[in-house]
Amino acid sequence: MNPIPRADVKAFFDPETWTFTYVVYAGKGSPCVVIDSVLNYDSKSGRTATRSADEVIGFIQGEQLQLVWILETHAHADHLTAAPYIQSKLGGKIVIGDHITNVQSVFKGVFNLDEQFAIDGSQFDYLLKDEESLPFGNLSLKALYVPGHTPACMAYEIGGALFVGDTLFMPDVGTARCDFPGGSAQTLYQSIQKVLAYPDETKLYMCHDYPPTDRPVANCTNVGEEKKSNIHVHAGISENDFVQMRNKRDATLDMPNLILPSIQVNIRAGHLPEPEANGKSYLKIPINAL
Repeated sequence: MNPIPRADVKAFFDPETWTFTYVVYAGKGSPCVVIDSVLNYDSKSGRTATRSADEVIGFIQGEQLQLVWILETHAHADHLTAAPYIQSKLGGKIVIGDHITNVQSVFKGVFNLDEQFAIDGSQFDYLLKDEESLPFGNLSLKALYVPGHTPACMAYEIGGALFVGDTLFMPDVGTARCDFPGGSAQTLYQSIQKVLAYPDETKLYMCHDYPPTDRPVANCTNVGEEKKSNIHVHAGISENDFVQMRNKRDATLDMPNLILPSIQVNIRAGHLPEPEANGKSYLKIPINAL
């Protein structure tokens, strides 16, 4: 059996949204991927900025990497993606799981988007199917369909590690909420079991961290630690117990601060709505709808 090629992982943390972006590559000058980028957004002014994305771009340029794929684990509700901006600077193709069409269909109705808004995923360059692989240089990524937090979540297996999106958090934080449209605690439990079926030493890279104590922010754990210590879904927790806990907890949670702009932009693969007659783009705020 051929050994799994080594992957280098560079993590970037956006403190405003508690989000990790990853560059995965195989040494200086190699092809690379970006996972879960962040476009800075000031909700008070409606202005965007590219501080977080520029840090990622600077690293890629400094390491002389060639960007091949710009990956989203799902249509995030807590930050805007910077995928189109990164693509404009470095090239690459924007990729998400093929179930994004379900999310687009739901939120086209929520936001009453115009008839021209396509719900076929065509805003993205490529839609990945479960267990499909994409190469980049000596490495490849494999998609693992892990719905529950949303109906379209994907994890990505690269170099023997998993980039799990919002499926799991660090053990002392637990698991993602499931109360967005199309979410399901039962489905999330089943998806988590797919992740926990990997060998205990398998590294798991988080999309977010929300430290419950004064410990430093962390982005990586492994399957064994999750099975041993995850406060929501450690070994021995039944599906029924998890579903009851998750549904009860979700009922107490506020909506994410950036859910309204994030969803509208992210289901468009990060593109802003088409400018109106005055040349400006606008987002919608549905009243009493969520």
